[in-house]
Amino acid sequence: MSDQTQPQTIKVDLPHPAPSVEQLLQCVRNATEELKAKDVVEIDVIGKSSVADYMVIASGTSSRHVKSIADEVVKFAKQAGNMPLGVEGEREAEWVLVDLGDVIVHVMLPRVREYYALERLWSVGDQPPSLLDEDGQDDEDDGYAAR
Repeated sequence: MSDQTQPQTIKVDLPHPAPSVEQLLQCVRNATEELKAKDVVEIDVIGKSSVADYMVIASGTSSRHVKSIADEVVKFAKQAGNMPLGVEGEREAEWVLVDLGDVIVHVMLPRVREYYALERLWSVGDQPPSLLDEDGQDDEDDGYAAR
């Protein structure tokens, strides 16, 4: 008999049927509301990303608050039968990402959120055509004088 250990098989029971995107979003809404997350924004990234359908961005008032909000999102998701695919950033807790599959949650300190500006990144091209003139240019003054 050898001293080598056999590889462990980890069995993951996936919920059947898996929670819908709306159910996942409601879990996130409930969790962020429960712990009074600040400035919660849901961004529809369908057609922009193959990774998820929605991104939710929220702020916490301190590193401890950020971590607590992320932990609450995980708790609510598990209660709904959805085991998170991953959680990143818990140690520093300046930006914690919770991957729920079709919904990815970013909980950040306000200064980190402002620096990375995920809302702007994921809303590029979402301006309605009415803000563009007939040349396809932004009607707002861009600071250049007409020549």
